[in-house]
Amino acid sequence: MVELLQVVSFLLVAVAMALSLAHALEFPGKLRLSEKQYLAIQQIYYPGFTIGGAAEPLGVLFLLALLFFTPAGISFWLTAAAMITLAAAHAAYWLMTHPVNNFWLKGTKLSTAGSSFFDVDPLAQRSKEPSDWQTLRDRWEWSHVVRALLSFASLTLLATAIVLS
Repeated sequence: MVELLQVVSFLLVAVAMALSLAHALEFPGKLRLSEKQYLAIQQIYYPGFTIGGAAEPLGVLFLLALLFFTPAGISFWLTAAAMITLAAAHAAYWLMTHPVNNFWLKGTKLSTAGSSFFDVDPLAQRSKEPSDWQTLRDRWEWSHVVRALLSFASLTLLATAIVLS
């Protein structure tokens, strides 16, 4: 049971890291785009990244489950740290990335589920968003750099915990 939880947790964290890392690696190239080009590009991420994004909250849940089966010791604390850093990456999505997504998706026909998801505004930030596309771009792009670093840390902590267990 523990080995299965370790493998599934590792794969979920790896997918979460891959998605944010892909965005972070695009950052330098996307800075060269005009507003029209940038806004056109932003719409291509839906629905693929949204569907893949489920790995992040699932990863947090699986890491929590893994903690229940991990005996006290270094592996336990590394797994706990992996869960905390992945949860921080997920929080960064909701605090930094998600509020900007609706700006990028203006005029995009979304499914009912997609519309419901992107309508979520847990901190009522949308009404406070600047309308300057470059400010929004920088916020969105830097949020993925932050998320990539946090999810990379999570994956590294988890891999170390698994090796040491």
